[in-house]
Amino acid sequence: MYVPVPFSADAATIAEILAHPGAADLVTVTDTGPLASVVPFVLDPTRGPRGALLGHLARGNDQWRTGRDGPALVIVGGPDAYISPSWYAAKAEHGRVVPTWDYIRVHVHGRLRVHDDPTWLADVLRRLTDTHEAAHAEPWSVDDAPPDYLAGMLRAVVGVEVVIDRVEAAVKLSQNRPPADVEGILAGLRARGEHATADAVAHHRPPTPPTGPRQPGQPRQPRQPRRPDRSIQPSQATAQDAQDAPITPTPPAADG
Repeated sequence: MYVPVPFSADAATIAEILAHPGAADLVTVTDTGPLASVVPFVLDPTRGPRGALLGHLARGNDQWRTGRDGPALVIVGGPDAYISPSWYAAKAEHGRVVPTWDYIRVHVHGRLRVHDDPTWLADVLRRLTDTHEAAHAEPWSVDDAPPDYLAGMLRAVVGVEVVIDRVEAAVKLSQNRPPADVEGILAGLRARGEHATADAVAHHRPPTPPTGPRQPGQPRQPRQPRRPDRSIQPSQATAQDAQDAPITPTPPAADG
């Protein structure tokens, strides 16, 4: 996973995201190419040294057969949104801005285990429903379903478990933009109704260094790295431009 330094995530951030993975993409590899399915997962931190993601696939989905005991990738998404360059204060200053996309993505690598066991499945189903029904005024419970009906539903699915080997994460939320640009991004996102992404941008924005003389007893602030020379020609790409990953065919500056 390509993760520029400004967008790397610490262990606490990754743990917070994986605590509520929601529906994620399960990717496995076969002789004919990759297979992918959308799977609601729940994290069990007690299984294995790094925990495991638990879910289920339809019995008719061949992925549980072809991917069994093989490598698996689970792609967990967070809020994401298109970022318009018209929101940047820098647009009015010099115009050297391009669109980008802000997002949160976590890649969980591990091995796929299969559980064709109704007891195991019933436990995972209960965990999933209890998690997602918790906010409802009248939450539904597995116990609300007739036992014979529930047993029939469980026969139609197969349990899957991805035992975590390693995790990669990218939290690209405009951390590389100056404060004035971030303010514009927040205003633009909220005006468009994309409050989840706006909240994430606000949560992950770098702290603004204090201004004015340092007071007695105040710790000395670390020296900030020199910003790129903005006097260069528009055709020359800066490091910040590359990190923004333009989504349009032009200009030529874009990261991989």
